[in-house]
Amino acid sequence: MSNEDYLKDISEIKNLMNKSSRFISLSGLSGVLAGIYALIGAAIAFWLVDTHSDGKLYIFHGWVFWTCMAILLMIALLSAVTGMLLTTQKAKKNGEKIWDNSSKRLLFNFLVPLTVGGIYCTIILSHGRYGQTGGLMLIFYGLALVSASKYSLGDIKYLGYIQIVLGLIASYYPGYGFWLWVIGFGIMHIVYGAWMHFKYDTK
Repeated sequence: MSNEDYLKDISEIKNLMNKSSRFISLSGLSGVLAGIYALIGAAIAFWLVDTHSDGKLYIFHGWVFWTCMAILLMIALLSAVTGMLLTTQKAKKNGEKIWDNSSKRLLFNFLVPLTVGGIYCTIILSHGRYGQTGGLMLIFYGLALVSASKYSLGDIKYLGYIQIVLGLIASYYPGYGFWLWVIGFGIMHIVYGAWMHFKYDTK
């Protein structure tokens, strides 16, 4: 057996080990669509606050505040449903199970920091500290991505690091929290999703 054959066998064994321990059918296109949903939602929220809150982004009250919260939940729901549909489609195409030990570990490690972050942001909002929530959302979402990356495509940890850095900047400059949120959840999702799509989905 030649050296090339040995290298080919080692590469195949490595791929099999990765498939058995990691869920690798995440869809890059779902990331692009999540970013588009975030940009549309942010534009609607900006218009609402700009029109009905004297042009000051940090003043939320009454129906404007609750409408912005509803938009936020709608973005999260649409992104989750789109991600599940496209990822299921890709897993079937790859002959991979959508619900096995690797996907369970991925989901658990993603949801734990995300759920803790959601509860903490709700507590912060209940105390009226609206300026901190944009940075906190980015930080906890970034931590969720880094945590989940151990059980999926390792590349998603880089998106997590970017979200954490943006969140820390937003925490230091809370007046720019909205725009950093738009960059993190909107633009970075589109850029990163497109990169993942061309790197993995088109092969």
